[in-house]
Formats: sequence, structure tokens, C-alpha cells
Amino acid sequence: MREKWKQAGLILLTVLAVAAALNAAGYLAYKLVGGNFIAIYFTAALASFVAYLVAVRWIERRQVTEFSPAAALPALGGGLGGGIALFSVVMAILWVAGVYQPQGWSGTSRLALAFVFWLAVAAQEEIIYRALAFRLLSKIAGTWGALLLSAVFFGATHALNPGATAAGLTSVALAGVLLGALYVVSGRLWLPIGVHWGWNFAEGSLFGTAVSGSDIGGSLFVGKLSGPALLTGGQFGPEASIVAVLILLPCTVYCVWRIAALGRSEPPIWRKR
Repeated sequence: MREKWKQAGLILLTVLAVAAALNAAGYLAYKLVGGNFIAIYFTAALASFVAYLVAVRWIERRQVTEFSPAAALPALGGGLGGGIALFSVVMAILWVAGVYQPQGWSGTSRLALAFVFWLAVAAQEEIIYRALAFRLLSKIAGTWGALLLSAVFFGATHALNPGATAAGLTSVALAGVLLGALYVVSGRLWLPIGVHWGWNFAEGSLFGTAVSGSDIGGSLFVGKLSGPALLTGGQFGPEASIVAVLILLPCTVYCVWRIAALGRSEPPIWRKR
């Protein structure tokens, strides 16, 4: 038990180090580029990544296995494709139901920038919620407790986003469980980063809808959503649709089952393995 408390303490120091670097980078970026949120996100993501690598090596004194370069591209690419596919299924169902109505093409002029932007968003959030929050909680509450608590934290931090609804926060929390489970199953962060990246990219820059209440503008397709908020997701975006919840649920259940099947769950600090 003493060793696990020590590990939790070291992870907490890593959290503080990354938070300090993130705040400093965000402040510096704001001073240099003003309100250019894309540039700020790029800077924050890079600062989070570098600070995390350095803090884990210097504070926790271990190899950063969660960012191992071995098979990184296949995992990242597979996750990207999986995230795009998952959200495309959501939009296909909404289209068949008459909720999503395509209006044509918008163009690809900003698609490359959006592609990299959503990677930065996914990488930064996965470092915060999985590499830091989930790892810290897993040392104390175990894998199952950490999956639940980090998912609640993930959903709660979106509560102030424009148009946040109970369905939207449920969807985000469910996605948090899925991403956490993917991290445990794969032992790396590349797969959850890829899925997170693909989902956001498809939602915001392929289908042109809001992502957690935010819209960066420019998308491959132009379309509109009409119908009850339970189906459209309202201002929060289609990820707040009940359809998104129903698509995410079986994927999440399967990944949680895989953790149990592979025997990769960590017990809480008060219970011996």
C-alpha cells in the first residue's frame, strides 16, 4: 500500500508540473497571438506533450511507455479511422431518419488545418484526462473506479460548454469510459488519441456540426440538423444525440469486457491484488 501511495504522489507531482507548463504556455501564446484559439491550442498541446515526457522521466523516473513509438502510427491511424467511422455511423442514422439534411460541399481549403487542429485537441485532452487523471485515480481507486471517476470528470468539464444537456454530458462521459478502456487494453495513448481525433474531426470538419458546443468553421460537407434536441443534440452538436449514446454504448461495453478478459484491471489501493 505504501508503494502505491508513493506512485500516486509522484503522478500528482507530474500533474502539477504539466499544469504549470500548460498555464505558462497558454499565457505566452495569448500574449503573442491574442485570441487566435487555433494557435493557442497548438501551443498548449505541444507544451502538454513535452512537459509530460519530461515530468514522467524526471519525477516518476520511468520510461514513458504510454507514448512508446513502437507501432505508434498503426495505432494512431487505426484509432483515427475508427473515430471517423463511429461518428459517420451516427450521422448516417440521422440522415436516414431525416434529421441530418446534406446541402452540398463546402470545399477543402481549411481541411488540412482542421485535421491538425483536432489532433492537437485530442492529444492535449488525452494527456489531461487519461495520462494524468485516469492514471492518478487508478492508483487509488483501481481501474474500475478510475474509469468511472475520470469519465465523470471528463463529462463534468464539458458542463459549461454552449448547449450542454444531460444527454450530451452522458455521451461525453461514456466516451470517457471508452477512451480510458482503450488506454488500458492497448497500454498506450495512441489508440485513444486517434479515436478522439477522428470523432472530433468527423463531427466538426467533415459534417460541419458543432463539437461540444464549439464550431471552428469550415467543413467538407454543408448540412443542417432539424428535429427534437434528443436527436439533433441541439447547440451541443450530434454527439449529444441519443443516437451517439447508443452507438458508443456497445463499443464501450466491449472494451470494458476486454479489460476483464485480459486481466488488466488494477485493484484499488485498499485491496491486495
